Amino acid sequence: MKRNHFFRNIVAIVVILAGVALILENLAVIEWEMDEAWAYIYPTFFVLLGCKWLVDAIRGQGGVWPGLFLVIFGGLLLLDRFHILTFAFWDVYKLWPMLIVFLGFSIFGTSRKRKRKRNFQFIFDTDSHKDKEEALKNKKKFVIGDHKFNSPNWKVEPMDLWNAVGDYQIDFTKAFIPDKEIPISIQGWVGDIRIMMPENLEFRLKAEVKAGDIKLFGDSIDGVNRELNFETENYETATRKLDIYLNLKAGSIKVNKV
Repeated sequence: MKRNHFFRNIVAIVVILAGVALILENLAVIEWEMDEAWAYIYPTFFVLLGCKWLVDAIRGQGGVWPGLFLVIFGGLLLLDRFHILTFAFWDVYKLWPMLIVFLGFSIFGTSRKRKRKRNFQFIFDTDSHKDKEEALKNKKKFVIGDHKFNSPNWKVEPMDLWNAVGDYQIDFTKAFIPDKEIPISIQGWVGDIRIMMPENLEFRLKAEVKAGDIKLFGDSIDGVNRELNFETENYETATRKLDIYLNLKAGSIKVNKV
């Protein structure tokens, strides 16, 4: 079955390349001479196949590195064809340092696995909290997309979320918040986090950005390696409260009250 899936991908890519080539020929952008066309076709084939494998890897179907290698190798060949740099097919041996990079990331991943067992779920669509409340509860995620927690009377549960690229909008003014301390952790690479807090809710906040800005109730800090800590006056004695940790590599964190 896997073999059939592989050959179906190959056929699909070949059909795409043939169609694009015919369009460019009809528009007089290129002249269809097989010798010259082949020099562009097979590097493009590598790039497309690599992109397909990368998407499969993100969905949990295989590893990242084969697809990444094909994208880099095919991309370098295309750059050579457009006379941006010099790189021939047999120059593939020059990419051997990628093995060291792959090994390093593998060691890093093994170390992290020893610390704790991960429970990742891959979400690609932009959606609201109402449609995936159970999917997000008490689990750590790898998320691509924008996500909203603003449906009426949504229940606040402990969150431990990791976001690659995308935004979060969380409105606690519309939420049902149980009478207990609830930890909220949201971390990621690139994106924005927007939080709306009700006036009478006790909470503690730690926000960090490597590059970007943090805004809390009108006050803001921006730049590189920014950090902000805040705790409401009655946090320690309150029984109903939120312990919030936010961390972004690049982006913006904004917390407002109503």
